[in-house]
Amino acid sequence: MESKLTKKPTATISVNNKQLELPVYGGSVGPDVIDIRKLYAETNVFTYDPGFTSTASCESQITYIDGDEGTLLYRGYPIDQLADKSTFIESCYLLLHGELPNKTQLDKFTRDITYHTMLHAQFDRFFEGFRRDAHPMAIMVGTVGALAAFYHDSTDINDPKQRLIASHRLIAKMPTIAARAFKYSVGQPFVSPRNELDYASNFLRMCFAVPAEEYKVNPVLARAMDVFFILHADHEQNASTSTVRLAGSSGANPFACISSGIACLWGPAHGGANEAALNMLEEIGTVDKIPEFIAKVKDPNSEVRLMGFGHRVYKNYDPRAKAMQKLCHLVLKEVGAEDNPILKVAMELEKIALSDEYFVKRKLYPNIDFYSGITLRAMGFPTSMFTVLFAVARTVGWIAQWTEMMEDASQKIGRPRQIYTGAPKRDYADVSQRG
Repeated sequence: MESKLTKKPTATISVNNKQLELPVYGGSVGPDVIDIRKLYAETNVFTYDPGFTSTASCESQITYIDGDEGTLLYRGYPIDQLADKSTFIESCYLLLHGELPNKTQLDKFTRDITYHTMLHAQFDRFFEGFRRDAHPMAIMVGTVGALAAFYHDSTDINDPKQRLIASHRLIAKMPTIAARAFKYSVGQPFVSPRNELDYASNFLRMCFAVPAEEYKVNPVLARAMDVFFILHADHEQNASTSTVRLAGSSGANPFACISSGIACLWGPAHGGANEAALNMLEEIGTVDKIPEFIAKVKDPNSEVRLMGFGHRVYKNYDPRAKAMQKLCHLVLKEVGAEDNPILKVAMELEKIALSDEYFVKRKLYPNIDFYSGITLRAMGFPTSMFTVLFAVARTVGWIAQWTEMMEDASQKIGRPRQIYTGAPKRDYADVSQRG
C-alpha cells in the first residue's frame, strides 16, 4: 500500500528538559496525527493511552468515521448510499479493491465467491464434536480457525495470489459455516449452498430450509439480510478489527486471524449489543411501563442502563441506524408483526430519547443495535445467532484490513508498551525465611 500521508508543520514537545520536534501528518479527511515513533529513543518516555483511543495504530484507506457528524464512509462512499443502492457482494469488492466494480468485474467476483461456498466434506465432522447446546459463536471460533487445516494452498501470506484466494474463501464460506452452526444448535440437518442464489438468499435458505418441504426465499427478507451485511461490513479500527491486525502482524495465517476477530466480537461490549438492546425492550414489555423505566435510567443510584442508545464513536445519530430503522419496519410488515408490542416500545422509547433533555444533552441517539435485534428476531433468528450474523458481515472488513496491513511496508509486529507499577527488583528468599 502506497502511503498517502501529507506532511504538516511539526509539533514540539518538551520532556525531561529536552525539546523534541515530532513530525505531523494529515490524511485525506479527519484529524492530523503526531508521529511519536522516535519519542522513546529520543526522550526515554512512552505515551500512556489505555484503549488506544487517541492513538492511530496504522494508516488505512478503507473506512472513515466522523463521530461528531455521524458519518461513515466505505472507500469514500457514504454508508446510506451503499445501503440504498448497492449489494453486499458489490460492497465486498469495494472494500477489498478500493473501487466499485464494473459489470465484468462484478460478474467475475460474484462467481468467485459463489463457487467457494461449499465446505470440504470432512469439515462437517467438526460440528459433531461440539455439545448439542454449544453456543453458535463458540462453534464459529473453533471451526473458522480450523479452515487452515483444510486449505493449505492459501496460507502463504507472502503470496498475493494466495492472499486473494483466502479472502474469497473466507467471504464465501463464512455464511455456510454460520448456517451450519445454527442448524446444529436447533438439531436440524445441514443444507448445502445453491449456486443460482445470491449471497443473502443462499444464507437464508441454508438457515431455514428443511428436507420436508421446498423453501422459497422471501425477497424482502433477503434484501433486508443483504443490507444488514452492508451496514456491518466494516467499522474502522474497532476492537475485533484491531485484534485481526494484531494477530496478522505476527505473520499468522488469515484463517487464524479471522478466528481471533470472531473471538473478540463475541464480547458483549462489542458484538453483543443488539442482543442486550432486545433484552431491554422485552423487559420493558409494554409502552405504559416506559415512564417507570426512564425514571430508573435517570436515577444515579440505579443500575438500569439504556441499551441501544449512544455510541463510543458516534456523538451524533448513528448513520447506520437510519437504514436499520427502515429495514425493521419493512421486515415487520412483511412477516405480519407491525403490531409487535416490542416495536411499539422501541418507537416510543426512541421518541422520548430524541426529545427528552436528559438524553439529548448526553447525545444518547439510537444506534444500529437498537433496531437490528428486533429485525433479526422477526426474521426468525434466536438471540444466540445475532453476533454470528455480525461476524458473517464483518468478515470482509477484517480480511480487507488484514490485506491492507500485509501490503503496508511500514507495518511492524504489534507490541504495545506499558507503565509498570508492580514490585521493584527484589531478591528471592527461601520459604523458611518468609514471614
